[in-house]
Amino acid sequence: MGVLVTQVFNGLSVGSILLLAALGLALTFGQMGVINMAHGEFIMAGAYTAYVTNQILGSAGLSLLLSLPIAFVVAGLLGVLLEATLLRRMYHRPLDTLLVTWGVALVLQQLARDVFGTAGVDVPAPAWLSGPVEVLGFAFPRSRLFILVLSIAAFAALAAGLKFTSLGRRIRATVQNRPLAESAGISTRATDRLTFFIGSGLAGVAGVAVTLMGSISPNLGTGYIINAFLVVVVGGIGQIKGAVIAAFVLGIVSAWAEYTTTASIAQVIVFALIVAFLQVRPQGIYQLKTRSLA
Repeated sequence: MGVLVTQVFNGLSVGSILLLAALGLALTFGQMGVINMAHGEFIMAGAYTAYVTNQILGSAGLSLLLSLPIAFVVAGLLGVLLEATLLRRMYHRPLDTLLVTWGVALVLQQLARDVFGTAGVDVPAPAWLSGPVEVLGFAFPRSRLFILVLSIAAFAALAAGLKFTSLGRRIRATVQNRPLAESAGISTRATDRLTFFIGSGLAGVAGVAVTLMGSISPNLGTGYIINAFLVVVVGGIGQIKGAVIAAFVLGIVSAWAEYTTTASIAQVIVFALIVAFLQVRPQGIYQLKTRSLA
């Protein structure tokens, strides 16, 4: 029972990071058809935002809480800049966006090396996140619990925003049928820009959470971008609820596979299971429903 609880919690911890990294991708890829390979660098930007905030304030507890909205804005503005300068001409041309954003990712990595150096840096965790929490005789790290709660809160806020706000209705209308949304008076251009801001901002929040897992470096984003795309594909393109299920399932499977084998073999097992699943259900867990006749 102890092993079962421990591995399930480890899987949920991994899944929570994957979910934070994938939420923004699910939003932007579903609406715009953009394969944003620089999304991992937006995660890196959020992590370095937490580092700079801590250096300025010196208080780990206060800097962590403040860095969450600051990282959201910083990464969101990077996303808007990328969308306004390059991606707005490439909607629904995924191969072009893949190549362009890959180049942008390399530029951002080099910029981080020039500013912060190549060595990894640490962001100290606040005292209230140190140590374990005991529940029914099981000890769970406070930092992992915080990341889990943060990922659930981010999903809940995004889902509520899409369902109950006017921006959410505009986003859903644009996803379902862009020409019809434009004929109804919706500015799809402004909607796309706001969507990219939110999606990129969520990557910044993921970067702050990542600082609680270990050191950060300019190559931080490359460790998360592929797994985030896998979550989006398995969950269903543009399906937020599918991304939630896929993130936690893949996290639990990865944790169990790594416990019974090694990290490398566990990754192979996860990839093999994903390929097998997509052979049976290529549209993912959920399929995007549109009103388009195409």
